[in-house]
Amino acid sequence: MQFIRYQVGSQPATYGWVLGDKVGAVEGSLYGQYRRQEATQPLSSVRLLAPVEPSKIVCIGRNYVEHAHEHGVDVPDLPLIFLKPPSSVIGPGDKIILPSQSQRVEHEAELVVVIGKPCRWAQAESALDYVFGYTIGLDITARDLQRRDGQWTRGKGFDTFCPLGPWIETDLDPADALITCHVNDEMRQMASTRDMVFTVRQLIAFISSVMTLLPGDVIMTGTPAGVGPLLAGDTVRATIEGIGTLQNPVTAQSKG
Repeated sequence: MQFIRYQVGSQPATYGWVLGDKVGAVEGSLYGQYRRQEATQPLSSVRLLAPVEPSKIVCIGRNYVEHAHEHGVDVPDLPLIFLKPPSSVIGPGDKIILPSQSQRVEHEAELVVVIGKPCRWAQAESALDYVFGYTIGLDITARDLQRRDGQWTRGKGFDTFCPLGPWIETDLDPADALITCHVNDEMRQMASTRDMVFTVRQLIAFISSVMTLLPGDVIMTGTPAGVGPLLAGDTVRATIEGIGTLQNPVTAQSKG
């Protein structure tokens, strides 16, 4: 099933579900007790928002061997985790803004795990019990700043640097889903989640041994090889088999 956050005109944002080309509202708590209303609103008539409002965005670095190799670094022995701020989140179709501080901003297409219930000290065998569903993410990165700083917060944390969407898919096997990323008409990335160094189960177990994961929190599971630059005027399109496509235009930061 596909769940969305959406807006109709100037009405407040709400959660909903998708049935074919129609949308129905969701009453109650998406991560608790809820009721689905009849799907009658045309999907084409609503504005899709980022499908989650996470309290934290936990990201995984170098989780594909070839991506580590393209940067000339070793594959980590344990998951390499870092955080992006919630203020970096944008939704489908929203603009990725290239900050004036950076001369090299790159795309990283990723499978994103959406946590459905509080999770601490999960065991790998039962880790998927804590998952509500999956969505698509772009870990936009100011590569020059990441390399200059050593710490990754600035290079990963600018506003608009975390597009998420288009919806949460609850029926997905994360063990073998094809990820592709196009910039304009050029394919940049293509790999399967089976190529991950650490599986979704292992990532949840490891992260929850460090911090409590809350409903709506997300885990960005790492990106395959093929990352490359984004320029003003580009459109970046990430697709994951079984979920859909997340598309965002790219623009330069306005002066003044």
